[in-house]
Amino acid sequence: MVRSSGSGQGRSRAGKDGVAAARRPEVRLPPLEPYGGGGLEPDGDYDGVRFESVDLADESGPGARFMDCALDGCALDRTELVRARFIDSVLTGVRGVGTDLAGASLRDVEIVDARLGGVQLHGAVLERVLVRGGKIDYLNLRKARLKDVVFEGCVLSEPDFGGAQLDRVEFRDCVLKRADFSAVRMESVDLRTVAELDIARGVERLAGAVISPSQLMELAPAFAAQIGVRVEA
Repeated sequence: MVRSSGSGQGRSRAGKDGVAAARRPEVRLPPLEPYGGGGLEPDGDYDGVRFESVDLADESGPGARFMDCALDGCALDRTELVRARFIDSVLTGVRGVGTDLAGASLRDVEIVDARLGGVQLHGAVLERVLVRGGKIDYLNLRKARLKDVVFEGCVLSEPDFGGAQLDRVEFRDCVLKRADFSAVRMESVDLRTVAELDIARGVERLAGAVISPSQLMELAPAFAAQIGVRVEA
């Protein structure tokens, strides 16, 4: 396990320091219709719907499509949304344990102040996604593809990025606890403003990431161990 603490200070804008910045989602929701109830449906089509404080625990909607939707304060305990698609949507204050989004597709999506545990997103595709605030425990992103994704001001406890592909991903002022980067592939991944960087596995897979000088000093023993260098006084 490797720990490093970032300063959380500001950084130069992309272009000035050669780091490709992630493109953030620009979600502009139209007037929405309230969800009429009745439960989620497999391959259901939800267009311009607001789910407000809806209990979706144990609901099953594999392959469902959510476009121009808002989920506010919804319970997602054990909700099955395998291969679901979220497009131009905002999820605010959602909460739950065991939400299954394996193989899902999220494009132009904002996730704000979520409180989730054991979320299954393995094999998922995330493009132009912002995760801001909140806390997510045991996030499973194994073999997922992340492009233009920003984690901002959130806490990720034991996230699993094993075998994932990260392209233009930013971790800004957030906490990463016991992160697993085993077999990950990175390109333009910015870790410089991580408030706490705790790598359980995969420190050798940080090629393609950008870290701060202070993080480099703190990670140096782990890097040395990877190439078999002994450091002694």
